[in-house]
Amino acid sequence: MRTFVHGAAVWEVATPRRPSRVAGVTMAGFGVRALDALQMVPHPAVTLLVEFGAGSPVIDGVAGQEQRGSMAAPPGFGSGGAVRVRGENVECVQVRLSPVIARAVLGASPADLGGVAVSLDDLWGREAARIRERLGGASSWQERFAVTDALLARRHEAGPPVDPEVAWAWRRIVGSRGLARVDGLAAEVGWSRKRLWSRFRSQLGLPPKRAVKLVRFDHAVHRLVAGEGAAGVAADAGYADQSHLHRDVMAFTGATPATVTVEPFLAVDDIAWPGPRDDLSPSDGIRPVML
Repeated sequence: MRTFVHGAAVWEVATPRRPSRVAGVTMAGFGVRALDALQMVPHPAVTLLVEFGAGSPVIDGVAGQEQRGSMAAPPGFGSGGAVRVRGENVECVQVRLSPVIARAVLGASPADLGGVAVSLDDLWGREAARIRERLGGASSWQERFAVTDALLARRHEAGPPVDPEVAWAWRRIVGSRGLARVDGLAAEVGWSRKRLWSRFRSQLGLPPKRAVKLVRFDHAVHRLVAGEGAAGVAADAGYADQSHLHRDVMAFTGATPATVTVEPFLAVDDIAWPGPRDDLSPSDGIRPVML
């Protein structure tokens, strides 16, 4: 376990010793005594929070929406900088799910979340309560990760897969770090543009153009957090110029590139999710199917 300090908040961060048995799953464990209304930064994954401690995380969304306890949030959740998370004595396992596997694991498409955080009780019923009890009774973080991974693997195996063409298009977007030509994706899988756009959005929860922008932003903003200059990041990440990067960061976070680099939800990533940020392993077997 490692420690991350931000202001008065001290985060204890645990990571699994072994990768998940399901490609597209990453996990981290968090213990935070005082989480004081921190901004959630959009990420190109479905995010699960499974809490089990004495306190509960609280997400304050737009229009006064409030969600407490274990929850699931769609890709890009927090766009615009209007979502905050807070809580006291929070202990949770956070899971990032590739949108490609999220429908199977959730039992619902990310599109069905409606752009907001949804209670895991509503999605999983009694299974959500059972996993909280098991996590609370576990004696170590590694046991908690194993318990969570077993549940995710079981649900993934039983749930409906997305179309191979949709999965391949997502992998192209992620593999190119948001530089893939959106208009060429349909031709590459042998589908019409209308068909791919419709299936992509209904199965992954966002349209291809939005996915490209989100993946490109995620790559660029983490490079900014690592200390790289905005001009170089803009040029390498495919932005027209530095102003273009500035507009995208503002649109996703409500903050300037200089300000967003101190956001803890970005700075903690190298501790909680170290290593390559690939979406799916090369051996996942997903290939385009030409019709």
